Amino acid sequence: MPSRLQAEIKQSKPFVSLEQEAVLGLLRTAAIVDHANDEALRPFGLTGTQFNVLRILKGAGTDGLCGREIGERMINRVPDVPRLLDRLEKAELISRVRDREDRRHVTARITDKGRQLIEEIGHLSNPIEGWFKRLSADQLKALIAALDVIREG
Repeated sequence: MPSRLQAEIKQSKPFVSLEQEAVLGLLRTAAIVDHANDEALRPFGLTGTQFNVLRILKGAGTDGLCGREIGERMINRVPDVPRLLDRLEKAELISRVRDREDRRHVTARITDKGRQLIEEIGHLSNPIEGWFKRLSADQLKALIAALDVIREG
């Protein structure tokens, strides 16, 4: 009998291993969650990656962060953080200031407009979190622990 994932992706042959099925299940789930997140952010004119930058800068407070630090904190790694910051600055959601003593160092900070947008988005019920409410607290803790083990490599 085919697994639920096999049926979902219309795969006729069984998976080679449980590990292969787990990897594909994780990737499929991540893609579905990522797509739903992008759809939820679309009315605000943001991508998930842009929202992540705003969330990071909001957490950094008035100190802000340089592009390298932002890149290190991203959920999804992006190859061109400066261009991403350019778009957010053009939309007036962040500001950047070049250090007077070290011209190579540029600090990015969330603007009031960016902070207001984050708050507006945060006040909405996130449909993705609702999906996770179907899991018990023990299931959520087990999922979080399993994902931690996988990320350890």
